[in-house]
Amino acid sequence: MTQRLLFMAWICALSLSLNAQSVISGTIVDSVEQKPLPAATIQVLSANGSIIKSEKTNDKGYFKITTPHISKGKIIISHINFQPLEITLPLEIQPTYDLGILYLLPQSYSLAAVVVEGRKAPVSFKVDRQVYKSSQFTNAANGTAVDVIRNLPAISVDANGTISFRGSNSFLVLINGKPTQGDPSFVLSQLPAGAIEDIELITSPSAAYDADGKSGIINIVTKDSVEDGWIIQANLMGGAPPINDFDNKRYNHPKRYGFDVLAGYNKNKWNINAGINYLRNDLAGFREGDVYTIIDEVKTSFPSTGERSYKRYNYGARMAVDFQANSSNTFSTGFYIGKKYQSRVADLLYHNSRENLNTGAITYFNYFNENTQNKEGIFTLANLDYIHTFEDNSKISFSGLFEQAKLSGTTYNLNLQYPQLIDTIQYTVNPSTNPLKAYRGKVDYSKDIANGNLQIGYQYRYDIQNGDFLYLTKINGSNDFETDPTFPSKVDVKNHIHGGYVQYSGRADKLNYSAGLRLEHSERNLYFSQSSENNKLSLTNLFPSVQLRYAAWNKGVIKAGYNRRIKRTNNYELNPFPEREHSETLEQGDPNLLPELTGTYELGVEQGLKRGNFFITLYHQRILNPIQRVNKVFNDTILNRVFTNAGKATQTGVEANLDWQLTHVWRFLLGGNLYKYKIKGAIFHGTIPVNNQKWVYSINSTQSFALPKNWLLQLSVNYLSLRATAQGEDGAFLTPHFTVKKTTTDKRWYFQLQWLNIDAGMKISNRQRITTWGNDFYTTTNYIYEPDQLQLSVGFNLLRKNRKIKLPQSEIGEKEF
Repeated sequence: MTQRLLFMAWICALSLSLNAQSVISGTIVDSVEQKPLPAATIQVLSANGSIIKSEKTNDKGYFKITTPHISKGKIIISHINFQPLEITLPLEIQPTYDLGILYLLPQSYSLAAVVVEGRKAPVSFKVDRQVYKSSQFTNAANGTAVDVIRNLPAISVDANGTISFRGSNSFLVLINGKPTQGDPSFVLSQLPAGAIEDIELITSPSAAYDADGKSGIINIVTKDSVEDGWIIQANLMGGAPPINDFDNKRYNHPKRYGFDVLAGYNKNKWNINAGINYLRNDLAGFREGDVYTIIDEVKTSFPSTGERSYKRYNYGARMAVDFQANSSNTFSTGFYIGKKYQSRVADLLYHNSRENLNTGAITYFNYFNENTQNKEGIFTLANLDYIHTFEDNSKISFSGLFEQAKLSGTTYNLNLQYPQLIDTIQYTVNPSTNPLKAYRGKVDYSKDIANGNLQIGYQYRYDIQNGDFLYLTKINGSNDFETDPTFPSKVDVKNHIHGGYVQYSGRADKLNYSAGLRLEHSERNLYFSQSSENNKLSLTNLFPSVQLRYAAWNKGVIKAGYNRRIKRTNNYELNPFPEREHSETLEQGDPNLLPELTGTYELGVEQGLKRGNFFITLYHQRILNPIQRVNKVFNDTILNRVFTNAGKATQTGVEANLDWQLTHVWRFLLGGNLYKYKIKGAIFHGTIPVNNQKWVYSINSTQSFALPKNWLLQLSVNYLSLRATAQGEDGAFLTPHFTVKKTTTDKRWYFQLQWLNIDAGMKISNRQRITTWGNDFYTTTNYIYEPDQLQLSVGFNLLRKNRKIKLPQSEIGEKEF
């Protein structure tokens, strides 16, 4: 009996001990402005003054802390520029303390007026990323996210608008931490630069992120604020007529104008954001090329010159709604609809010759090729997210997304006799439709454990795409077309991807560390109209990641990391049936194409300076199954561009960035990337060896001069060097820009003049040469795009500060555009 009583007493004592927990909550408000204060610090202290628990208020000024009961303890509430508030806790044990609304008094000063002027540093560092302020790159203000990120040290953009991150166009794009699966260049070209607050480069991502993108992750953070009420931002841009239109005949009047409007309302439990944007951004261009093929000792040369211009526009509308039901439950939903249109003209005059290499006999013939390629896509996206926060501050989140894309295009290829331009040699039309439906479901859970945080999660992705590609040839002497049986195809693609991960991040003294493992199983099913066979690829891969960051000295940090990532195939790379891009080229995929797998090692140093900061990072990548676009001869005047795996590749490089405030008005930003790319293996089923290597570098520099009376001058230079490919090399590319900007005293209006792609008759800017060669062919093409573009813009901001515009973005739909 005594033992039972002792046991029951022990159980009661244990129960009281376990229940001696208190939940402390309240709302912190500015006593003058009567507005909630987010990011206020709440500290629970024991009787001896040691900190037991610390927490921040949310966007509504609300906080909730679960802590053991402390006798004679106290709470200290603080916020920058406010007087701290101290509250003594009662002695009796209570399960909850609702402190209600607590007011903080602003700090008072004896000065009659205090004026503080400053600019946020354009570069800063977090545990796993580099953060760049978009507002510092004024030259990008009228453009898109592409124009912003081209200024970053590891980023380059070539003449065709292709974005490279550490030399690769395979990287994952996040919008406010949310993954997108579309083509990176297209996703970024849809987002107005004026909506962007920060660009975050994550070169060694944790396992919590999707494994897509072999070079890492670019996270776009849209503008953020903590204010209640309305916000409206608007920008309007117009471009001057072209200084040089290359005497083009068809697209000889490029147009450039656009606008974007962002609006938001944040009050009580609701956060509603909406945006519309339109951008017309034509581009005049010229192309000169030289090609030859050798078949049966006959060399056929077909050099060409002519127009290569673009007519392009895009517009869209977005809305997102967040509802915070209470401190534990948050719902969000969003909807997006948009359209992108692009028409590319390549009107080329060919001077052909055939030489018999045995006899030396030569014959000549000329023709004119009028080629137009139109593409358009209408995209619809809807998402729904839910986050629940438990009493111990652990969180679980659910998110779902549905996407539908209506993708279509038509290529018109007309060959005419020259110089009459009356008789048709050949006229082909190949229309295509490529609709997509995609689904994504995800659940994540996070919990603080010991001195760190544990994350686990699962994600399922499923997309369906049914492509219908036709190839029609006009029957000579009539207006009718017939189907060429060589090229048409129907391609149905289904992708299933299951992914699960576990990730732990913590801190020990001066060391921040993170380690995780992601497991993904994917199934890719291809069906072709000309084959009854189901082409199926099933893969299971592990993606480990480790990140270390050690504060070694004053303002100095040593960092190291490893991660494994994947570049998945898209539908154009898989389609085995050729598509006629223009007179001399067919595009063709490979249904047996394997995804690229890349392991990346990093070692770097970050150093804070008195007037800026500096970082340098060494990295080494090992790439399995690198995907290359290579050429082979189709016939005497047509090359076949084929996507194929090319063995193995390595890339070893160093990237660095210096941000330095040289004087009160002059800020100097210089970044660059230098690497050696080496590829070795065989293509075309092992029949042709590949062994190519070259040093590559890029330099991005931005000089900003903040002059009196809110004038700003900025000069930026982006340079990409010559670089190796599997069969040749891509030439260097240079784009300088200059901006003059005037902001009104109240910061509400700005007026800006831009001089883009500065050339001034030197013939070095906005042009690039691409060359490939093989045993039986050689091709080189010089793309010359319009330099010296002038643009004028006006911007208006209803409020000085901006709130986060969480607009939904396309996940998968634009991949095929």
